Amino acid sequence: MNRRTWVAAVVLLTLSLAVPAARQAPAQRDYSAALQEIDALAADMHRADPLGGITVGVVVGPRLIWTKSYGFADAEAQRPASAETVYRIGSITKQFTGLMLLQLVEHGTVRLSDPVEKYVPEVSEIPRFHAAAPAITLVQLATMTSGLAREPKGPPDHSRGPVSGWTTKVLTSLPQTSFQHEPGTQYLYSNIGYATLGLALERAAGRPFTHYVQERIISALGMTHTAFELTPAMRGHVARGYSRSRDGTVEWAAAERELEGRGYRVPNGALMSTVTDLARFISFELGEGPWIIKKETQEGNFTRVHHIDGALTSGYGVGFQALRRGTLVVLGHGGSTAGFRASALFDRTSKTGVIVLRNSDLAAAGLAIRALEKIAAAATKSSTEAASGR
Repeated sequence: MNRRTWVAAVVLLTLSLAVPAARQAPAQRDYSAALQEIDALAADMHRADPLGGITVGVVVGPRLIWTKSYGFADAEAQRPASAETVYRIGSITKQFTGLMLLQLVEHGTVRLSDPVEKYVPEVSEIPRFHAAAPAITLVQLATMTSGLAREPKGPPDHSRGPVSGWTTKVLTSLPQTSFQHEPGTQYLYSNIGYATLGLALERAAGRPFTHYVQERIISALGMTHTAFELTPAMRGHVARGYSRSRDGTVEWAAAERELEGRGYRVPNGALMSTVTDLARFISFELGEGPWIIKKETQEGNFTRVHHIDGALTSGYGVGFQALRRGTLVVLGHGGSTAGFRASALFDRTSKTGVIVLRNSDLAAAGLAIRALEKIAAAATKSSTEAASGR
């Protein structure tokens, strides 16, 4: 190497070392301050009422970048909550039912506008809101605009019994269900509506609902510890669900009983999962794949909110809840069952998401929203600084 070449190489090396780290590797973003704040929020929440445990996860794009647990998955056994802990996720299950609907629409098996009676003629046993009221459709069930009541009035055991018998529970509950509104005119959150949707999709697909969702959605997304019933691999990690009565008594009998089944509440709230598995699910919803539905189907679904409140702060789409906090649009779903609360929320603009799982009847959504606000703001700030070259 001659002197001129050597000098040029030294100059180039010196210039490269002078380039700011953010410009050299813009993908390496610093979320440490936001994560510390989220950690403090979760720790304070658990310290204020240490009933059960809390597991929190933060997702950025395709990765779970941080997770931490507080308290016990099983206080009696002194088993700490962890990333492997299996929690009930309640109505987050509705997102999986919504995905089954979207898949079947893509395949041409059903149409969103199909009348439910095409697949579940038994809905004719529900007295119509009035004689001229239109028939309910699949998309109305999926978006909580069917007009059906939140719960059936009977039978008394409609929410008890094994997963294998859920369809029978739905069919015995339909005659004891009522319309609160004319179909398509108002929003009303309906668990029996989503169970009926699951039954319609099962019949349209020609295979059991639980098998379809497990194979075509859960397994396809690589979620190995998510199921409607505990697998041998999950059983040793399942959390004990704690409930506190008004007099302060703590019990877990109801949650233990529901491990054996939730009656008709399968398509609307029977799944169990972990923070790691739900991180995979959120990454999919952020547009990271794998593509179990077409990318344009997913994007189109998140652009349509079929109901929104008068203040334009909350709404509901096919299988997801929407919430606006300032400029932040939060999508996802929450869940509530005996002894468990869950929230899995995401922001597609910043490609961030937060999961909060609790094995107690204490709220999870508030922490999830506040945590998402912090991580979304950090991601947006990092993107802005990277774009400006700082």
